[in-house]
Amino acid sequence: MMWRPSLLLLLLLLRHGAQGKPSPDAGPHGQGRVHQPAPLSEALHDDAHGNFQYDHEAFLGREVAKEFDQLSPEESQARLGRIVDRMDRAGDGDGWVSLAELRSWIAHTQRRHIQDSVSAAWDTYDTDRDGRVGWEELRNATYGYYAPGEEFHDVEDAETYKKMMARDERRFRVADQDGDSMATREELTAFLHPEEFPHMRDIVVAETLEDLDKNKDGYIQVDEYIADLYTQEPGEEEPAWVQTEREQFRDFRDLNKDGHLDGSEVGHWVLPPAQDQPLVEANHLLHESDTDKDGRLSKAEILGNWNMFVGSQATNYGEDLTRHHDEL
Repeated sequence: MMWRPSLLLLLLLLRHGAQGKPSPDAGPHGQGRVHQPAPLSEALHDDAHGNFQYDHEAFLGREVAKEFDQLSPEESQARLGRIVDRMDRAGDGDGWVSLAELRSWIAHTQRRHIQDSVSAAWDTYDTDRDGRVGWEELRNATYGYYAPGEEFHDVEDAETYKKMMARDERRFRVADQDGDSMATREELTAFLHPEEFPHMRDIVVAETLEDLDKNKDGYIQVDEYIADLYTQEPGEEEPAWVQTEREQFRDFRDLNKDGHLDGSEVGHWVLPPAQDQPLVEANHLLHESDTDKDGRLSKAEILGNWNMFVGSQATNYGEDLTRHHDEL
């Protein structure tokens, strides 16, 4: 399951530009809520058999890894050399790549999909092209322009739209850390992807509670939890998977066993602690490439083990042969 994103992010996925109002039914209802980091790669981590596809996708990101697979070995190594220089410049610039610098690079490449969605949002919502996105720009582009006091006078379900807009504004105010009502790129990223930012954790929890807590007692009861996943038809027997979800609620969600979920338990559920995957991969690449065992990588050490970091036409052909042999 995945945590539900903001309305504005969902609109960006549906259209590029702001045309018409969102439906009151728009949004992620019915989708899962739990945010789990995506794996660095779907490929098997199989270095022992000379298959470094996992490492390539972890180090470069999946789309860029595909680009490297079409390069000659010489061009692939040359581009890797330029990446090494970038990693060092982004860190302390001492001529070596540390574990922290390597981890930071891997984390950066894995966030490209987030950066792409923010770029699309930026082009759509920075309507005055001043390099910042104000709340008014977001509001008007999403919901349409209204004079004060006339919001949604032309739609039937005006109260629902007002609640949607108020919820988006509240999240924007939390993301806007300097309180100037203008979002920088980083602040807009926090608004669109709050699950990625520790200071947005409380708003993720609050929005989840509001969605599920139908009796407004400040907690999520087991029936409220189930109602978010499944609607039982009259006379229909509850499926086995729903019973399993009830057990999950009792055994793993309700940590203090008081029969419902409070805010802390909701946070543990929708934003569970996760392994630092970029750090694990950085340690792996460092261990495999640090020939002098000084705990850091020189450019020569990385280029000496270049085919673990990046692919090329030659390594891609070899991996294809390995996979073909394994299938026989």
